[in-house]
Amino acid sequence: MIKYIDMENWPRKNHYRFFKAFDYPHFNVCANVDVTRFSQVVSERKLSFFKTFLYAVMRTANELKEFRYRIREDGVVEHDVVHPSFTLMTSEDVFRFCKAQYNAKMNAFLDEIARVMEAAKDTVYIEDEPGRDNLLYVTCLPWVSFTSVQHPIHFDANDSVPRIAWGKFFEENGTVKIPLGVQAHHALVDGVHVGQFFERIQEHLDRIEHLLDEDGGMDGF
Repeated sequence: MIKYIDMENWPRKNHYRFFKAFDYPHFNVCANVDVTRFSQVVSERKLSFFKTFLYAVMRTANELKEFRYRIREDGVVEHDVVHPSFTLMTSEDVFRFCKAQYNAKMNAFLDEIARVMEAAKDTVYIEDEPGRDNLLYVTCLPWVSFTSVQHPIHFDANDSVPRIAWGKFFEENGTVKIPLGVQAHHALVDGVHVGQFFERIQEHLDRIEHLLDEDGGMDGF
């Protein structure tokens, strides 16, 4: 489901028009997040770090409407939910794109990701679905604790799907951290919204066992 934004009464209409005219309107923020408690719980429960962290990313994005906004021609739509499109390394040692359905219930989401990854691991597929924008593009670079990252985009003012990337975890002053990069279209997302993303995902990572144990999902999802 989508709803169209009333552009004339939208508080950020001037910001939207200003940044939409840029040749390169995307911006990227990279910061380290603390996964000390998260990694402990994932290890204790024998869960996949990647799949569980992907859940935290998708839950956070779905909780922030700015990450569900997309540009459609001369307007903006808000999706009620966005789904992951993530990269997977195949048995041929090249990556492919995988799409899955988001589910606010973590266990159901982890099962869905496992199913999609198992079905895709022996095939190479890199085509897109033209026109589909109810997605969040996600990738992982487990070999590098990067300090910055830049994603390829189309030089198209309507390419407004956020990109999320995380890298190799490392220890610092007794804590375990990983670099996390958030790239978004400035016509739809400001620095304050990226800041909210980092604050909220840290909250989810710190209370991951509660998310695993909770009964039901988020209202509205």
